[in-house]
Amino acid sequence: MTPLELIHDLHWSALPTAVQAQTKLALRDLIGVAAGGRGTRLSGMIHAHAAAQFGGPLPMLFDARSASAAGVALAAGMTIDALDGHDGFNPAKGHIGCPLLAAILPVAHSMGTPGQDFLTTLAMGYEFGARAAIAQHATAPDYHTSGSWGAVTAAAACARLMGLGHEQTRHALGIAEYHGPRSQMMRCIDHPTMVKDGSGWGAMAGVSAAHLAAGGFTGAPAITVEETPHVWSDIGTRWYGLEQYYKPYPVCRWAQAPIEGVLALRRAHGLTAADVTRITVETFHEAIRLATATPQTTEEAQYSTSFPCAVALVRGGITPADIADTALRDPEILRLSQSLAMTEDAAANAAFPTTRLARVTLTMTDGRSLRSDWMQPRWDHTAAPTPDELATKFHAYAAPVLGDALTRDIDAAIDGLDSAPLTTLTDLLFQPIKS
Repeated sequence: MTPLELIHDLHWSALPTAVQAQTKLALRDLIGVAAGGRGTRLSGMIHAHAAAQFGGPLPMLFDARSASAAGVALAAGMTIDALDGHDGFNPAKGHIGCPLLAAILPVAHSMGTPGQDFLTTLAMGYEFGARAAIAQHATAPDYHTSGSWGAVTAAAACARLMGLGHEQTRHALGIAEYHGPRSQMMRCIDHPTMVKDGSGWGAMAGVSAAHLAAGGFTGAPAITVEETPHVWSDIGTRWYGLEQYYKPYPVCRWAQAPIEGVLALRRAHGLTAADVTRITVETFHEAIRLATATPQTTEEAQYSTSFPCAVALVRGGITPADIADTALRDPEILRLSQSLAMTEDAAANAAFPTTRLARVTLTMTDGRSLRSDWMQPRWDHTAAPTPDELATKFHAYAAPVLGDALTRDIDAAIDGLDSAPLTTLTDLLFQPIKS
């Protein structure tokens, strides 16, 4: 199967049962993170921007206002990205689902797409996006954000929904690759701000590319698709939708192995924060760059190793509320965060990005040192979360923002979406949040 055949010829019935089930789990997880992210300043600002600058008739995610398809995609992608708790793909060092879902929600809604076709497009996008990311990382020297290859993925998914022909689809992919945000990921790591992972901009670029191609606009061939045949040769035999990781905590994935080390020592020794004077983390280079010890914003807290490790030691876990703008002043958490020192480890560097390793040492008030094993983040695809664990996460993120009743209704709509109209879900997602 070629990339264009993957885009246009994949059917729900052709997907393995496990992929069908995982697609629904991924959709629910993304929507839960979007609900949690909707309460951030970032999301409020980008929704206001989309409504003011991208006028159009389409409803926005959890908002009373409307915008164009590109504007809705921009706001949805940046809202999911506002709370760094969404799924990801290790070889891509980034996230497929965020720009993908953000792009297809408004386009599918405007096209009257049936629920099953929407799910099939989402499943296709994970397969396309994984390969597009691998191809880009193999052909571009810089480490670009998810929005870069996410734009091409979004264009592919929108081309499918809009019924573009193969030649129009080629142009859509080329436009998206050419104009997608080739933003440098490590710049945002070193200077955490609201630009985040570029996913919203990628979704906007992908939607725009598909609509431009539909109108006859031409684009240069997408190098990541047309000049990397080896990346695409396993379509239909390897299902990358089954190889996504999920996040138990709403912070950068690179910080999650150190968090697990802290929590493992806390459990094993019955520790309290007061027992610890210093935290030392051995890990890979990129995680060490997450160096904000005293965050002033939720973005700085999400792109930090020290702050979430301190939260985990004090509170036994990390919730969206723990890294909100208003929750960054706890003196005990700040004490431990400022105590944390990181060292780079050659073996951890060699394992990245497929495996993210960290080892934690806690220096105790009585002079002892406690060292963890080498840890990996939880919920990788090799040790996947159970459906019940993901359901618990979904309700924990969504219910405080949407309320229990709407959260349950969204959950039920996703479960039955393969045999129902898409509006059974979007009618719920496009409701404004009640204060």
